[in-house]
Amino acid sequence: MLRFLHAASDSSKEQGMLGEPASSRETCSNSSENLEQVYLAQVSIMNAENKEGCSLQVLEGDIQEPIFLRGKSFSSINFWMNKGHLRSSTHYDPHHNLLCVVSGRKKVTLWPPSASPFLYPLPVYGEASNHSSVSVEEPDYSIYTRARYMKEYSETVILNCSDVVFIPEGWYHQVDSDDLTIAVNFWWKSRIMTQMLEHMDAYYLRRIMSRLVDQEMSIMAQKSPFGHLKDCTDIQHMAKTLTGFQLFNLQKDSPLRTLEPSTLQALYELISLVHDGAEAVSQMDKIEATSQNKSSNQRDDTDTSAAADDSSLLDKDPVAKIILPVEPLELRTMLLAMVHTFPRTLENLILNMLGVGAEILTRKFDEMDQQTTKEEQSEFYKIFYSVFDDQYAAMDALLNGKELFSFQIFQNVLDKYLGVHVDRPSRFVTRTNQ
Repeated sequence: MLRFLHAASDSSKEQGMLGEPASSRETCSNSSENLEQVYLAQVSIMNAENKEGCSLQVLEGDIQEPIFLRGKSFSSINFWMNKGHLRSSTHYDPHHNLLCVVSGRKKVTLWPPSASPFLYPLPVYGEASNHSSVSVEEPDYSIYTRARYMKEYSETVILNCSDVVFIPEGWYHQVDSDDLTIAVNFWWKSRIMTQMLEHMDAYYLRRIMSRLVDQEMSIMAQKSPFGHLKDCTDIQHMAKTLTGFQLFNLQKDSPLRTLEPSTLQALYELISLVHDGAEAVSQMDKIEATSQNKSSNQRDDTDTSAAADDSSLLDKDPVAKIILPVEPLELRTMLLAMVHTFPRTLENLILNMLGVGAEILTRKFDEMDQQTTKEEQSEFYKIFYSVFDDQYAAMDALLNGKELFSFQIFQNVLDKYLGVHVDRPSRFVTRTNQ
């Protein structure tokens, strides 16, 4: 009855839903208009974990497994049939999947696991955690801001009678079925999951989370900010501007004369930030408070009620935006100039103004070290930390800023890949000015 004489493999990607029948998420496009619609979803022909629940076990002898799957230990073989146009939800499976069309036609849209951030998976603790919370047809970009990129990561394949598509474990997919379609699919565990020992799960989980955090951090730390204020190529004009703030008079022997115009512009912006520090810190506190309130509000399992704020962390931190484009050696020269000309401004900047900027600054330090000798490094840090009455307080401010940045990245990773939201530790909620 259901003989597969060949398996024309299309090395694309699809999935159904295991653990919760895919039928619970699939809908008929015009069920109210056509009372003759029929849908049989994930009816077991063979199930290794529930042999008694195989309603169509009588068909097992009619199923000829594809040659390239011989020797595989199947988790289940399932029968699917619909009369009436149907569209599945977007989801992934925790098993490899071979979908075989016996009659009719299916359109399968696929996304790789890396597209997970754009599809907003439902919370990992929910009953439908392998489903996307976004409507692919009519996404609400005001809520799902990353979803605007999901089509760039998708591929679509058309399966006609006797066509087959292989859907690797973890690939998201959505399936559209024609008016009358019959299909059979095979599920089997991937080698990775089969060979993974349970006592190693916690270790691998930490390694995976660490790698995702490092990857996200590198992406964030390399993004270009919106840009500086308009470039000032006339150093004397910049000197007059700074003098207007009663900050200094540009003497002939001033170390500021050695700075490139763009670096002098960055210095001007940093000084302006510090002297407007109360307003800047207040603005950053509001950003953190908003983020904290958003993360503390739980979202419904079937919808995302709060808009995800996907703008770069760098775009929220004025210090990070200023120092990111400055070349490491130019930044080194600028900081040394600040030591000699604006020591208290530099001290205030490091102790009270660093958020994400702490991560960017220390990355710049690492780049400086790669371009200078050991003696030059030692001399720079000796001069740099000499402006602080308490050098350990400066180091603590840098470390605390880096830890805050890391936690914000960790929050991003949990939201993007797991649909989980965690509260920020109390030590990050209240900013302490030293």
